[in-house]
Amino acid sequence: MKYASLLLAGSLLTAAACQQQGSRNSQQAPGDSLHQLVERYYDSNMALQPLQATFNGDMRYNDQLPVDIGADFRHRADSFYAAYQQALKGIDTAGLSGNDRITYDMLQRELGLNREALTYHDYLMPVQQFTCLPITLAQLGSGSAAQPFKTKKDYENFMHRMEGFAAWADTAIANMRQGIATGYVLPEKLVIKTLPQLKDLAKKDTANVYYAPLKTLPDSLDAAAKQQLTTDYTAAIEKYILPAYGKLYTFMQTEYLPKARKTSGIEGIPDGRKYYEYLVRSWTSTNRTPDEIYALGEREVARIRGEMEEVKNNVGFKGDLAAFFTEVRNDKKLRIFKTPGAILDSFKAIENKIMPGVKKMYGHLPKSKFEIRQTEAFRAASASAEYQPGNPDGSRPGIFYVPILNAAEFPYPGMESLFLHEAIPGHHFQFSLQQENDSLPKFRRFTWVGAFGEGYALYCESLGKELGLYTDPYMYFGRLTDEIHRAIRLVVDVGMHHKGWSREQAIKYMMDNEPVSEHDATAEIERYMAIPGQALSYKIGELKIRELREKYTKALGDKFSLPAFHDELLKDGCVPLSVLEQKMTRFYGQ
Repeated sequence: MKYASLLLAGSLLTAAACQQQGSRNSQQAPGDSLHQLVERYYDSNMALQPLQATFNGDMRYNDQLPVDIGADFRHRADSFYAAYQQALKGIDTAGLSGNDRITYDMLQRELGLNREALTYHDYLMPVQQFTCLPITLAQLGSGSAAQPFKTKKDYENFMHRMEGFAAWADTAIANMRQGIATGYVLPEKLVIKTLPQLKDLAKKDTANVYYAPLKTLPDSLDAAAKQQLTTDYTAAIEKYILPAYGKLYTFMQTEYLPKARKTSGIEGIPDGRKYYEYLVRSWTSTNRTPDEIYALGEREVARIRGEMEEVKNNVGFKGDLAAFFTEVRNDKKLRIFKTPGAILDSFKAIENKIMPGVKKMYGHLPKSKFEIRQTEAFRAASASAEYQPGNPDGSRPGIFYVPILNAAEFPYPGMESLFLHEAIPGHHFQFSLQQENDSLPKFRRFTWVGAFGEGYALYCESLGKELGLYTDPYMYFGRLTDEIHRAIRLVVDVGMHHKGWSREQAIKYMMDNEPVSEHDATAEIERYMAIPGQALSYKIGELKIRELREKYTKALGDKFSLPAFHDELLKDGCVPLSVLEQKMTRFYGQ
């Protein structure tokens, strides 16, 4: 940890020095000065955020795991961001190119949002069932994610991270005790969902995901070296990992659960309403208010329900839409799989079917490899289908993860739209093209703006008919189900976090407006409870991208090129929606 601190201190000095040098050196172009600043920022930020560095393919800090929920780290992080805010003021924006202006605006936005985030109290609620360090570290420790396990040094690196996790867990418990005392606690229903996860990861059992790398020790080691590494690695698991998860489990079951709050939304914590307004701005990259988003969601739900009625009538169903939801939810004819392998093969068939059309829609295709995998058992129960980006150097492919709890219950109607969103041409294209574009500064190659990334992926679902999909009316109904699902999110997320809705009220609204089981609706609603505001990004971003496509299609007529539109849309990576609109205006000249 000391090494990271030294790097951080050095980065603060170089940031200040950059500002001084910029004022002295009038011969240096503003763009050059900005490029140097953002490169230093990215490298220094990776030292501050070593887990993110690992996911980005930067392996310099694979042994480090700071206690990022501790007061010392948060103070250093704020000083770090403040120094770069000051340095950024030394850049003359008048001489920047359009692309450099994007970089400037995005760094300014990120620094401001990061500093504002540190004024809130999420560090007092560091564990939940959907996304938190105990889950992320287990993924890395599985040996099948971004953390490499190819050499003895790789194993030693992760042993250091295990030690760091023990310190993190102790701080998490101390923070949560502070949260109990001050009213910053999780909803009771979320605490209940964390308990089986923590319990499983605390088990001294070779089925525990942390033992998995011991099954694939490096072939370069001889038998004695493998035995010693096995002994050392097992000892680290049993000294650091199992006790840490065990303490978290015991604390959350016996001490935290009785103090958990009964409210569902983030407005139930002391500064929750203000925090939610921040999260809305952060996730949507707009200035839309929660009430505006709620009203937009209601309009979109009504519009999509109208299309659903048409499909219902076209297939000859005589009941109302609620009855059709029940039919779709329970019809055994829509449950066609017997094994997880058959489900994965079906997704592969979708990939093969669409690729000829995709190549006509996009001028620039990614080089990164792509795989479809079943979600690991330890997190499948609480996971959604998801995409995890590969490494830019090709050492790890982009992976489309599919949670399959029971193959016989896996519904096929939503598979085509799901693939378009999570895989191709959705997240796989967007992430890969962004990371492969070495003309972008690293800061932008590895950044994420939810409204753009998720909005683009949802937009990709609308490409299905153009790609020869949705010929089966139930598949198209699946597409509409996925779209209304994102519209429902606008209503229920704002409903819970801003309008006082209960978890049960949100579950009912979801089940009333899409053919989802109570189990799945519950998992979704509890996800929104865990990460407020994130669910808003999809529909907000998709509507903006669709608006831009329609605008330029109408303006250019026969001269409109869809491949050119898609290439321009993606070439600069994830950008805030306001920046997206500006750059598309520059590209089209209108």
